[in-house]
Amino acid sequence: MQHKARMVVAVLVAVVALIGFGAPAFAEQPILIGCPLATAFLYGWDAERAIKLAVEEINAAGGVKVGDQKRPFAVEVIDTRDLEPGVPVSEALLAVEKLILEKKVNFLVGGPVRSEAALAVMPQLTKHKMISILSTGALTPKYNEMIAQNPDKFKYCYRISGEAKWMVGGELVPCLVEIGKKFNLDRLMIMVQDVAHARAGGDILKKVMGDKGWKVLGDPIVYPTGTTDFSMGLLEAKKQNAQVIIIWMDMPESAILLKQWHDMKIPALPFGTIIAAAEQPGFWKATDGKGEYCLANVVNAGNAPSTATPWTMKFFDAYTAKYGVEPEGYGTSSSYMAVYVLKDAIERAGSLDPDKVAEALGKTDMMGVYGRIRFDPKTHQVIPSNDPNEGAVGTIFQWQAGKRVVVFPPKIAVGEILLPPWMKK
Repeated sequence: MQHKARMVVAVLVAVVALIGFGAPAFAEQPILIGCPLATAFLYGWDAERAIKLAVEEINAAGGVKVGDQKRPFAVEVIDTRDLEPGVPVSEALLAVEKLILEKKVNFLVGGPVRSEAALAVMPQLTKHKMISILSTGALTPKYNEMIAQNPDKFKYCYRISGEAKWMVGGELVPCLVEIGKKFNLDRLMIMVQDVAHARAGGDILKKVMGDKGWKVLGDPIVYPTGTTDFSMGLLEAKKQNAQVIIIWMDMPESAILLKQWHDMKIPALPFGTIIAAAEQPGFWKATDGKGEYCLANVVNAGNAPSTATPWTMKFFDAYTAKYGVEPEGYGTSSSYMAVYVLKDAIERAGSLDPDKVAEALGKTDMMGVYGRIRFDPKTHQVIPSNDPNEGAVGTIFQWQAGKRVVVFPPKIAVGEILLPPWMKK
């Protein structure tokens, strides 16, 4: 009997040890992060995966120090459906309201993803004193402009990812200028999706590149969300001798555009400022390599392999090991960093009080996956740069021989831009 009793005790001890192995035991209630995301789309699911990876790492390392307590993070994801064609903005508003009132989240990280939805949610955040760190989608400059115009009203709103004005003026335009000089190109056609950030970006780009001496071929061609045939626009590009086609679309159907471009052998370099389909590691296989030579801006470093900072490949490798796929596109590294930045702000504030944490967020200054993370005091927009030692650095890569090769900015580039063979004449 004694032998059996000892055996039972030994088994129980072993079970307890296995359950607790590798993770600290937390006596305190979790800090709940609400994640309003379009979970059926790239910019939603990659953000969710990155947020959960960061939470897992932080909890395994001991959690978040709040005063004299150590508390874990927990995650509550809700589908906003805001990237689905025809879904009204009110769906995202209801999703955020549910996170706040029913799920009782402490903070929001992630979306809403569509710009129109992110703007509509801002008054809700004020009403509930809810801190939100936008980390995916929502590229409209109007977001940070509204914060600058109403700093007290929108003091709980922060954005740790890029926005359209910088993407155009700080990344896309310098890269285009470099391409123009290297290959003697100066004829540009612009194709955009019928959403706020893409329309605005296309209009800005038309003006800026015109001022740079490029011949912009007409107004941006606008395609409704869900379009599945781009051949007429591509034929027009060929007819007008376009040499570069700017593509600004977050819909997965952009893959069809690139297949058609390849099959029609359009003699113009495809350049996706936002091009969801081409950002993903599986794009090469899914298109049988027809997207080769396409350039894609994934907004933040870490979304494709580079050595921007010591954090970059550490994150890249951890994500790849956990999910069996490389970081998938825009919103991945920024969502991961948002959790670490929130942890840092909570610990400096020593509290979960939204006013104290908001103030601490404004004083953030830390190195991360895509460079130095600081927020502009007037706009709460992460401060961008093409040097990771100075600010949040972006990434433009090109598909080459089945790999995503970072080609811009020069500080983090690992390869050079190539032209498709049918352009080399």
